[in-house]
Amino acid sequence: MCAQVRLYAPPDSRASPAIGRGLALFFAYRLPRAPMSLLHLFLVLTAATGTVRDASTQQPVAGALVQVVGTQRATLTDSIGRFEIDAVLGDRVRFSRAGFALRELQLNSLDGILIHLTPSVRSLEGVTVTAMRGAGAASGAPIAQRVVTQQEIESQYSGQELPNILMVTTPSMTTYSDGGAYSNYTYLRIRGIDQSRVNVTLDGVPLNDAEDQGVFFSNFPDFGNSLQSIQIQRGVGTSTQGIASYAGSINLESIALSSALRGGEVQVTGGSFGTRRASAEWQSGLMPNRFSFYSRVSASETDGFRRNAGNTSHGGFFSAGYFAERTSVKATLLSGISRNGLAYLASDIATLSSDPRDNPLPPVDRDRFRQSVGSAALTHLVGNRSSLTATAYVVEAGGNYDVTFDGATSNYKLASAMYGLLGGFNTQAGAVALNFGAHGNTYARDHASAVRPDVGRELYRNSGEKDEVSAFAKATVGQGPLQLFADLQVRRAFFRYNPAQSSGISGSSIGWTFVNPKLGATWALQPTTRVFASWGTNGREPTRNDMFAGFDDVDSTNVDFIGSFSRVRPERVHDFEAGIEHTADRVTVSANLFEMRFRNEITPIGALSYIGLPLRKNVDRSLRRGFELDATYRAPHNVLVTANASVMRGRIDEYTDDATQETFRDVTPLLTPGFTSNQSVSVPVQRWGSITLSGRYVGRSFLANTGDERFVTPPGYLTDLATTFQTGPATVLVQLRNAFDRRFYNAGFTDGSTSYYYIHPPRNLTVTTRWAFGRGGR
Repeated sequence: MCAQVRLYAPPDSRASPAIGRGLALFFAYRLPRAPMSLLHLFLVLTAATGTVRDASTQQPVAGALVQVVGTQRATLTDSIGRFEIDAVLGDRVRFSRAGFALRELQLNSLDGILIHLTPSVRSLEGVTVTAMRGAGAASGAPIAQRVVTQQEIESQYSGQELPNILMVTTPSMTTYSDGGAYSNYTYLRIRGIDQSRVNVTLDGVPLNDAEDQGVFFSNFPDFGNSLQSIQIQRGVGTSTQGIASYAGSINLESIALSSALRGGEVQVTGGSFGTRRASAEWQSGLMPNRFSFYSRVSASETDGFRRNAGNTSHGGFFSAGYFAERTSVKATLLSGISRNGLAYLASDIATLSSDPRDNPLPPVDRDRFRQSVGSAALTHLVGNRSSLTATAYVVEAGGNYDVTFDGATSNYKLASAMYGLLGGFNTQAGAVALNFGAHGNTYARDHASAVRPDVGRELYRNSGEKDEVSAFAKATVGQGPLQLFADLQVRRAFFRYNPAQSSGISGSSIGWTFVNPKLGATWALQPTTRVFASWGTNGREPTRNDMFAGFDDVDSTNVDFIGSFSRVRPERVHDFEAGIEHTADRVTVSANLFEMRFRNEITPIGALSYIGLPLRKNVDRSLRRGFELDATYRAPHNVLVTANASVMRGRIDEYTDDATQETFRDVTPLLTPGFTSNQSVSVPVQRWGSITLSGRYVGRSFLANTGDERFVTPPGYLTDLATTFQTGPATVLVQLRNAFDRRFYNAGFTDGSTSYYYIHPPRNLTVTTRWAFGRGGR
């Protein structure tokens, strides 16, 4: 082993690094090469610094081993792919990482070394997801984001819908469920903005309905069981496919095929409110013929906490892939059928005090919906620094639901299909990484209504058609510790309405064009710390429900009241973000400031339409600004402490209440709490598992945009306790939610005289057992 000798220089001497590097250069190139092994006895070793990137996606490669050949000098790249290692000019350095081909080179420079590792078969699969997610924070993109790993999902998963998984991991997120439990129409809000303005994709495929622009997570039972990771971008983030990432985006990655171990798992859940779930999955692992398969089938049922708010669901997930050295093909099918007791109306406080399970809707108001998502994705490496991706997809949904008016039950039917194609090209040109993407889809949905029991005699049948095309270009330019980011998206959407033949009106259409630029910079203060700042803007069109003023059908009786489709103007947000991230051995901290300024925001007014959808209207100017913190500390003995918090102030400059025509100025937007926080402590217990204690605080929020103190949700704090037992191939997760049995209201609305609340369930218990089999399961 070679001794390492350093020249001494006073701490304040700025010349010493230059002297050391000059001596290294002299000895490396002026002395004969034969005694190089002896030079290390005398030589001042200087630091070689650089970055390791994926040759196909240009994303940083964390955890790559960097080693000076023939010595024991080695290090690992950090979370943004950077490394620093003692070396001199002429040293041969080896770079290796699982999933990439090994690479060696001889150093002819010591600063700003850029290494590209070529993916092997096992890492090709992630190229499409990485390209569609955008650059992400790991590469230095100036965005506020959080990635939830598969391990984090599994540590809390018992079959609940996705918003209930994300709310505890992400700052500025609030959720509520119609049924009061953990399934049956669960909704989320980011920074107080509802999920119809949150872009959601699965492996790059848009999941938002083109008309409603929301995602009905109830249609995808047991979805969390088939996810590899979840990325949440807050604010406009980076350009993606589908509807505008207005409040944020949620990018879902399906279970990996190429890196999976052969095996499977069976899960069984039982608990309060008649909750039952069974799931079975199997993975083939990467076989010698380069194929790999994954499949899951699930069934679940719950009575729900609120009366007549149960859910019965069946679902499945299947994926298959072929992985050659430079080309991969992956096909995915996600499908679900869900039957729900409807509970979209909240209850007033007087009723909840005497009957917390109250549901104003009758038991005959139920629904049945199915939804399927199918995709085929191709990824091909072009040379060592470029890749091409292409994905074709179809999203199909349909079903019906009942709504009772004055003793008569109306049945509403929906059936939709969306076909799309998206593609991307990623390349590296010197210090510039480029990412291009394009997307187009066509969508149609039929709407029909009848009165039970004569459901075959339709009162009307109309349809909406919507087409969309978009393209984006992203560029990242690195110069030492500074990284500049630019992103430009152009998006065009066009909607056509085809009324019923008996409506007495003709069809109409409207189109929107949006140009969405984003700019930012990241500065690496040191390998473990970076600061960033960015500005971005996105525009978004109104939903069908917005344009139709809550009506499901437009005819001669209401067309004058509804008016032109252009009555509701498209909204736009300008988002300013600035933050700092620090990653060390035991501590990870992310903190950011944000200011979102809106023009023509399409804001909820706090009331529902006759079919249970939120009513909204434009407000001229509004804003949300705040501070977000996300921190993790791994204490001694593997005790894990996590915390996130959000302090936010939202304002609407001027709001006119439609019912009273009274105008209110400088008021807080509804359902936008000023403070939210999540905390957890997980303690491993030797030999048998772990114990996790978690808490969640949500501050009060208004139920209307009037600033009226009578109509607010009270602040509340919830405490959950979870225990994991492990023995052999079996793992048992016991979850005691709302352990102190607190009364907590998630959300609500008002009619101008009374507050109505959605209630969180009281103390409840769920037990989930997992049995892994085969050679290691996942």
